[in-house]
Formats: sequence, C-alpha cells, structure tokens
Amino acid sequence: MMDVVCGVIENKVGQFLACLRPAGKHLGGLWEFPGGKVDPGESPAAALARELLEELAVVVEVGVSLSPVIWNYGDRTIRLLPFRCRIIGGQLQALEHQKLLWCLPQDFDDLLWAPADLPILREISATDCA
Repeated sequence: MMDVVCGVIENKVGQFLACLRPAGKHLGGLWEFPGGKVDPGESPAAALARELLEELAVVVEVGVSLSPVIWNYGDRTIRLLPFRCRIIGGQLQALEHQKLLWCLPQDFDDLLWAPADLPILREISATDCA
C-alpha cells in the first residue's frame, strides 16, 4: 500500500483549495486536494510541505491530520493522509494542475472529485458546519 498525503488548505474566509487534475493523467478531469507520494524516510508532514511547494509554489504550515482514507483504485491501493494546512508563503500557482479553485464546503458537490477525496469532504463539511 502506498502512502499519499494531501493538503486541505483553508483561506481566511473559510474556502478550501480544490485542484483540477490535468486530462491524460490518472484521474484526469477530477478535482482533488493537492499532495502526493510520501518518499522513503520522509514524514507525512514533510512530504506534504514538499509536494505543495512543487505543485503550487507555496510554503504551508501543516496542521492537524484528518482521518486516513484507504482507497483501492483497482490497480493500486493508497492510504491517503489528509492534513489541514494554511499558506504562509509563496505565490499560489497551478504548476501541475489544470485549474485551481477556492470553494466553500456547501459548493463541494458542484465539482466532480477524485473518489478517495470524498470521505475527506464529508469530514470537513461535518466539522465546519457543526
């Protein structure tokens, strides 16, 4: 099983960053929370900070972890480790995604998400609307 981290990045007005995977890539055309694989010997938090710098050109403060998601894509099984994050430096750019979008939890359903991200969306919505 492969460990994958993702950043649940929230801005000051309670919007979360959704990233559109480019066509032609695995899960192309679906929205996701940004992140990537954890390298051997790397902590999940360090992996996430590295991936977000590579993909979005931002420095983040990695905060609390959310519930891990085990997801089987048929050809691979991942353990997705989500963390809440906030941007503390850099200039947000879509270096590896087709599009970036800030959205409120009530707007999550307007986007077509990668399946493994759906439990994270439910957890955020439950937490933020409580």
